[in-house]
Amino acid sequence: MDKRKTTNNLDWGIILLYSVFVAIGLLVVYASSHDDTKPFFDYRQLYIRQLIWVGTSAILAIFILVTDNKFYTSFAYIIYAAVILLVVGVFFFGHEVNGNKNWFEIGSFQLQPSEFAKFSVALALAKFLSNQNINLKYNNHKMMALALIFFPALLIQLQGDTGSTLVFLGFFLVLYRFGLPGEILLLGVGVLALSVLSLVIDKFILIGILFFLAGASLYFIKRNRAGYFVIAGLFIGASLYVTTTNYVFNNVLKLHQQQRIKVLLGQEVNVKDADYNVRQSKIAIGSGGFLGKGPLHGTLTKYNFVPEQHTDFIFCTIGEEYGFWGTTLFVSLFLFFLTRILTLAERQRSKFSRIYAYGVASILFFHFLINIGMTIGLAPVIGIPLPFISYGGSSLWSFTILLFVLIKLDADRLAVLR
Repeated sequence: MDKRKTTNNLDWGIILLYSVFVAIGLLVVYASSHDDTKPFFDYRQLYIRQLIWVGTSAILAIFILVTDNKFYTSFAYIIYAAVILLVVGVFFFGHEVNGNKNWFEIGSFQLQPSEFAKFSVALALAKFLSNQNINLKYNNHKMMALALIFFPALLIQLQGDTGSTLVFLGFFLVLYRFGLPGEILLLGVGVLALSVLSLVIDKFILIGILFFLAGASLYFIKRNRAGYFVIAGLFIGASLYVTTTNYVFNNVLKLHQQQRIKVLLGQEVNVKDADYNVRQSKIAIGSGGFLGKGPLHGTLTKYNFVPEQHTDFIFCTIGEEYGFWGTTLFVSLFLFFLTRILTLAERQRSKFSRIYAYGVASILFFHFLINIGMTIGLAPVIGIPLPFISYGGSSLWSFTILLFVLIKLDADRLAVLR
């Protein structure tokens, strides 16, 4: 075994990219939130608070790097259970913010347990799937893996945090990479497509289209009794799902959630300015042109035309101040960052570390995709942060922990063969 110190094996490239993103985050949080009427070092300034979160994140990162990597493999389920208890605790002791009760508040300090649930699921799923006796070809093993993922997701959805809930879908990429049959992934894509179609096409017309497709399929698979049952089952299931989707949309989703989905699908909304956020976001990004207006010169940013511009819509600040070249550079850098994480994943000797690495990549990818998608009108406005960039201590802490546990596991891959 290689007994070299962990620090000799650290992937400094990943750490450098992390530092660059955190620095960019500080810069754009300052640009989007500074108030010239207050002292520069006033604690009420959001960038000062973010600077404190950055400092505490650095302490967390160092703590993780000096901790034995066996801690994460041995206590994965305990960490998962502890975070679940925190999420449950929000129902009883949580503080309501923007209509959602998903925060703990102690004085001016706020903590959102749902952010840490993603990390705990990545650990628990890696622990479960790395067991030699687990095979996702077996239905009971699939159900256990899905339960690990969707139990905390259900609790978070009950708190009204739809954005964080949707991120858990990213773990399907992990399951697919480690044995989930492709047919199930294809079924998931079909369900997503059917969900969209059921909202833009009358349900009776859509069921009629499904009936026609089922009849055509039966014609082409002549004399295959098993195929007949499969197609009949799919038709009945799809028809019931279409009806259920409409019911859930009209009776379960909140009014503002319905409006956001309708805006995304290009449907008319009776409420004035229901698409205000997205419209202002597009204007801000477009106003940056090719070169941008320059640091601290974003007028739409400066005068708060874009709601939540320091959190969910912080990408608008990058677009307005740095233009097309700045956003292209940022997106390219983040995609390179994700590619680097996948490279780390494939070089792991431990199956636990490899699975965990794919979990990290999936979480970061979904956050990146949905956050930027909603700022340019390609995804519904569901309120999730841009990793390492958006203002917020809970998100920065959770992403830091998520990433540096991977860096620690990767650094010890030569010293420990589990």
